[in-house]
Amino acid sequence: MADSDNSRTLPAVTRGDFHSFVAASLTSDPEPSRLLDALPDDPALEVWREWCVARERLVQSCVKQQRLETKLFATVGSRLTAPEAWKAADKEIGYSEAVAAEGRAATAESIVADTLWKTPAHSLAGATAKLHAIVSRWQPSVTSDEYPWPQLRAVIADLLKIDAEMSFHRNGLHRLAVPETRGASRGG
Repeated sequence: MADSDNSRTLPAVTRGDFHSFVAASLTSDPEPSRLLDALPDDPALEVWREWCVARERLVQSCVKQQRLETKLFATVGSRLTAPEAWKAADKEIGYSEAVAAEGRAATAESIVADTLWKTPAHSLAGATAKLHAIVSRWQPSVTSDEYPWPQLRAVIADLLKIDAEMSFHRNGLHRLAVPETRGASRGG
């Protein structure tokens, strides 16, 4: 069935989904979203954000193509058994155009991914974003429990937590609470 070569469901990958995944992984921190909003300025992160947009477009086009393919099969059946009816229905619902759009989205995503691999990371978060893109691109599903996917997701969470803790200490945020505590205890 040649038409279903591009019909696998791709996981939605956006910055919000990445942050949700990481936030769920950082259960020891009471405010993981605070850590995620403090991502550094890094060229790899900028390209990763572009990749997320391209990936989301690919996912949306894949879903659209699958929806139209399902509709086409329900309406006409197989292309082999009813080629003329298939062509007419395809023209009406735009399945072939959706397949072409999916191909263009896949090409665009691949180009940005190649740029991401070539862009040096300048921070742990940038390197982690590159690792996230690799995992997102090639794992069979976002919840795959087959080796090495859970382990790689755990490494991503570890790296982000380490980066957040380093940023927290580097920015002196850990010292901000100390004077307030001392001031409160003196005045109390």
